[in-house]
Amino acid sequence: MSLDDNELPRTEDEWRVRLSPEEFRVLREHGTEAPGSGEYVSTRTPGVYHCRACDQELFASDTKFDSHCGWPSFDDAIPGRVREVEDRSMGMVRTEIRCARCDSHLGHVFTGEGFTPKDTRHCVNSVSLRLKPHES
Repeated sequence: MSLDDNELPRTEDEWRVRLSPEEFRVLREHGTEAPGSGEYVSTRTPGVYHCRACDQELFASDTKFDSHCGWPSFDDAIPGRVREVEDRSMGMVRTEIRCARCDSHLGHVFTGEGFTPKDTRHCVNSVSLRLKPHES
C-alpha cells in the first residue's frame, strides 16, 4: 500500500497502518481514552485542533473550556467539520461526533448542561485530535 499523506485510507487495514494502536482503537473502533489521561485535557495553547486521522480542522482553541469531565471540551465546532450520529451503545442514547471528512470517532456532544452560553459540550478524546498552535 502506498498512500499519499493527503489520500484517505479506504479500508480499516489501511487505517491500521497509518494510525498507532491507540489512535486506531479510539478513532476507528469508537473507543474512549481514560478520563484525565489525554494530552489536551488542560491545554490552553491558542491554535486549531485538527483530526488526528485526516488533519481536517475541527475546533478553534477559543471554543475550548474546562468542563471538569476528564476530556477536552469545546462549545462549538468549525461549521461543517463534525457530524453527529445517534449512539445507542452502553445502554443509553447519546450523540456521537465524527470527523465529517474521514468519519473517525471523536467523542460525544451534550446539550442542556449550562456550562457555556451556547449550552453545548463537545466532549472529545485527546487522541482524536492534534493541536496546531498559532504562530507567534
